[in-house]
Amino acid sequence: MGTTSVTSKGQVTIPKPVRQRLGIRQGSQVEFTLVGDHVELRVRSSPAAVPASGFGMLKSRKRAVPAGFDPAELLKAPASPRRRAPLKD
Repeated sequence: MGTTSVTSKGQVTIPKPVRQRLGIRQGSQVEFTLVGDHVELRVRSSPAAVPASGFGMLKSRKRAVPAGFDPAELLKAPASPRRRAPLKD
């Protein structure tokens, strides 16, 4: 399926097609077994799948924004601008 090199630290990169087929991703636990003159790699566990979106992952103590809230209303100029009195020295 692919050939890779061993780094000076003894690390190898598992080819992407192999990782995809076995479900290996960051945090996966793998086991190496020496069998005769070769090594077998087995996936012991894989972390839960990464969610497609982050919706609902964060909790807040603040009240939720009302459903009818329009943020564009915050950008509109007030109907009658307020004038400030000049500062006295």
